[in-house]
Amino acid sequence: MRRAARGLERTSDARERTTGAAGMSGVDGTNGTDGTGPGEPAGAERGAGGGFWGMRGAPAVGPVDPVDPGRGGGLFTETDLEKQRGLRRMKGVATGLLVLVAVVYALATWAEARGAGAWAGYVASAAEAGMVGALADWFAVTALFRHPLGIPVPHTAIIPTKKDQLGRSLGDFVGENFLSEQVVREKLGSVEMSRRAGEWLAKPANADRVTAELATALRGGLGVLKDSDIQSIIGEAVTRRAQTTEVSPVLGRLLERTVSGGGHRAAVDLTCAKAHDWLIEHRDAVMTAIEGGAPGWTPRFVDRRVGERVYRELLRFATDIRDQPDHPARAALDRFLHDLAAQLQHDPATRARVERLKADLVRRDEVQELIATAWHSLRDMLVAAAEDERSALRIRARAGVLAAGQRLGTDARLRAKLDGWVADSAVHVVNGYRREITSLITDTVANWDAHHTSRKIELHIGRDLQFIRLNGTIIGALAGLVIHTVTVALGG
Repeated sequence: MRRAARGLERTSDARERTTGAAGMSGVDGTNGTDGTGPGEPAGAERGAGGGFWGMRGAPAVGPVDPVDPGRGGGLFTETDLEKQRGLRRMKGVATGLLVLVAVVYALATWAEARGAGAWAGYVASAAEAGMVGALADWFAVTALFRHPLGIPVPHTAIIPTKKDQLGRSLGDFVGENFLSEQVVREKLGSVEMSRRAGEWLAKPANADRVTAELATALRGGLGVLKDSDIQSIIGEAVTRRAQTTEVSPVLGRLLERTVSGGGHRAAVDLTCAKAHDWLIEHRDAVMTAIEGGAPGWTPRFVDRRVGERVYRELLRFATDIRDQPDHPARAALDRFLHDLAAQLQHDPATRARVERLKADLVRRDEVQELIATAWHSLRDMLVAAAEDERSALRIRARAGVLAAGQRLGTDARLRAKLDGWVADSAVHVVNGYRREITSLITDTVANWDAHHTSRKIELHIGRDLQFIRLNGTIIGALAGLVIHTVTVALGG
């Protein structure tokens, strides 16, 4: 009986393979002469030689179609092959049960004709109804994937012929039921992403992991960037900002606040001390300069005596300014700085001169070289800090991650705000790109080959569908037994 079941199953599969394409010419507009399925271009998924069964030319490369061995091309995986073995086993069981009830029906009918008794009629009726149920459910299951026995009965081979329509329906279903604003907000609200993120970040091990990933990303980003590009960008940005921003008023306000607060006194003290020291160290140079400016008709010793007197006065003046904070010269310097601050802010001539000086300074090669040097130093510092687990940057980043996680765990208002931002962002994406998201489904299904799609779906759900055949046989037999019993009872 099992051999008969396997033989019937192999015969059914062979008929489906040989007629499943040619018999559907009235559905997809092909004449079926090239052996293609519905919606399948001529020569699709054939072997290297172009033959439908891979017998002409080189054989197909890769795992073959487990349902239709003539189709190769590496489209089916080992998982598909395993599913196919389970599908064949269930088909064998369902077909074997059909053969069993057929044999029972034949024997019961023979026994009833021989006068075996009333029981034979009950058994024959149950077996007959079981055969009807099995055949009807076999037809229904097979009609999903192909024309039963290759006969183009209307409304059969539903998946191959209605593939695009099913794809559109699936896309519409996903868009209406999974991508609606209400569904997105409810789902994100139930997930509580900020709370979970806070609990996860508050764990030291996770904080270490996040810090390490951030350091890796920082090193990778700095490694990808070209120094010349960054230097040109920074240089251009600094130059453009300097050209568009007038610095004279800013310098004037800064100088005014500095002088008013006495912040310049340290610089004045340093300048006076250095001037005094310089006069002492360069006495001969000062004397030579003074004597060189004397008239030519004066005697040399007179020039020297005058030079010594002038030098002593300069040295005394420098000493007094250095040692006396309330020296009149210092007060005069303060008034000068106050006046300069006012001119920098309000005098057009002074502001114009400062702007010309600024433009000349920015264009100098030394300034651009300083920008390049600053970028190199900053990059090297960041890379070194990212690589060192004990660096201040890594330690502060880890502390920041832990603090963020702890705050998310305790601050309900912050969690609500973050969840609201996430929900608003998701809703914006869904509302703005719902058509593009659903078109991914419909376009993907539309690009699938109809024959291949049908085979893949059958592999995934075909085994479970065989239980429909089993249930149809059993329920049909029980229904036939009940109907025969009622009929006999009413007739009796």
